[in-house]
Amino acid sequence: MYKGIAASRGIGIGSICVIAEHDLSFEKKKIEDTAAEKERFNKAVDEFKEETMKQAEDIRKRIGPKEAEILEGHLVMISDPSMSGEMTKMIDAGQCAEAAVEAVCDMFIGMFSQMDDEMMKQRASDISDIKVSLLKILLGIKDIDISKVEPGTILVAKDLTPSMTSQINNKNVAGIITEVGGKTSHSAILARALEIPAVLSVPDVTTLVKDKDTAIVDGTEGIVYINPEGDILSKYLIKREDFIRKQSELKGFLGKETLTADGESVELFCNIGTPKDAKKALECDGEGIGLFRSEFLFMDSGHLPTEEEQFNAYKEAAVTMDGKPVIIRTLDIGGDKDIPYLGMKKEENPFLGYRAVRYCLGNKEAYMLQLRAIVRASAFGKIKIMLPLVTCVEELRAVKEMISDIKKDFDTNGIDYDKDIEVGCMIETPAASLIADILAKEADFFSIGTNDLTQYTMSVDRGNADVAYLYSTFQPSVLRSIKHIIECGRNAGIPVGMCGEAAADPLMIPLLISFGLTEFSVNPVLVLTARCIISKWSKKEADELADKIMSLTTEAEIVAALKEASKE
Repeated sequence: MYKGIAASRGIGIGSICVIAEHDLSFEKKKIEDTAAEKERFNKAVDEFKEETMKQAEDIRKRIGPKEAEILEGHLVMISDPSMSGEMTKMIDAGQCAEAAVEAVCDMFIGMFSQMDDEMMKQRASDISDIKVSLLKILLGIKDIDISKVEPGTILVAKDLTPSMTSQINNKNVAGIITEVGGKTSHSAILARALEIPAVLSVPDVTTLVKDKDTAIVDGTEGIVYINPEGDILSKYLIKREDFIRKQSELKGFLGKETLTADGESVELFCNIGTPKDAKKALECDGEGIGLFRSEFLFMDSGHLPTEEEQFNAYKEAAVTMDGKPVIIRTLDIGGDKDIPYLGMKKEENPFLGYRAVRYCLGNKEAYMLQLRAIVRASAFGKIKIMLPLVTCVEELRAVKEMISDIKKDFDTNGIDYDKDIEVGCMIETPAASLIADILAKEADFFSIGTNDLTQYTMSVDRGNADVAYLYSTFQPSVLRSIKHIIECGRNAGIPVGMCGEAAADPLMIPLLISFGLTEFSVNPVLVLTARCIISKWSKKEADELADKIMSLTTEAEIVAALKEASKE
């Protein structure tokens, strides 16, 4: 048995096909005829673009527009002058095309891979994919045609890039195993969209297996078996049928209200990063947007987005959701999210530094553009404003004052907006948790960000493997904090949601029902799963379980008890 990262749920059983890595070494020769070399490079880029466009269009038809955007992003990157232009400069200086591609891509890979934010790290992976694809074209190397593997194939690779994953026919591929990658990698996203079980980051797996070996891929638990014994195989054949049955049951929750077993209603929203993601939220039956990460508008631009550009993005999301709530988190940068054109200072400890609402209030001119755009867009839907990393009531008051000034200006100039637009707080620090009762008197709503709340409460760097064992939302201190925050919101009569990953965790859901959470905001693909889990718990059952859990003293005891009580 081998352990890895559970990246795409389900059980895959089949015969292994190892995708071998090609030798991409080349001779770094000095180029005399730079014009001819640039022509060779440009032809390779054109071929890359043509092939990538075909792959993106195929994904758009087979899976959906959101997934196609992954490969379309590759086209944007290679067309960016800061990438292709730098490569051309190196060729002008006498470098061969291969050396130019390798050097420029490696520079960007190094820059993005240093960042702790998973989305930024993913860009490093995307650029690595571009680099490999371009080098293969320049070196005349042809890939295995993944689309033509036999039915029941388990693909094994060091890394399954988006360009490779795009060729997969899910009728033939039963599972995916790789040596690298994580839950948020684009390959994992595509695997989930294709509903193919995947386990990533299994050390040295390409050297541990060979073609035609039998494998079991447990994408739910992150476990892989190679040439399993008969009893294990029999057990997993039953588990696979059980998983297929449960997935079929989920379709029965489409279009249904989100209710607990005893009929209490809660809201089930989605987390999104772009306006186009709102369409995916509706397709997955989300009841609103609980978190629109507005920073992606800034990260995907080479300049500070204008008020009009932002307004159009927020308006698009609001119109798409057609009256359903859209909670927009204002610019959340700093920490592990850097936007080069903003010229943010390097800090010794950026997670405790000039970030999120602190940065915004220190750069009011730019922040005012965003707030104006959001308030303007509120005329087209039920938009709410959410402030990230609030640690004191002064921050909330300062932003509300800015919004008040915007409203006065709009009233004077006859600009439409929602007069009752709500302003709420992300509660994601121990400071905000401790004064949740004070904040609740001035905020219109709370949303708990469990990722940062866990990190700050436990004093754990999420990217540090040596202390990763402490990073758990099921730590007693984190659970007490969550319970306290919800109680403060309820006492003040304001809704409390959760937009962190814990909102979709089947083990956490009964505790959140007991604590009184009113809004769960999850990845769109998890909407039906969350709705199903919520439907299995009555308030009484949840309270009985929560009473037991809150009396336990260790994370291990809590997780064990929750697993024993699980209704998944």
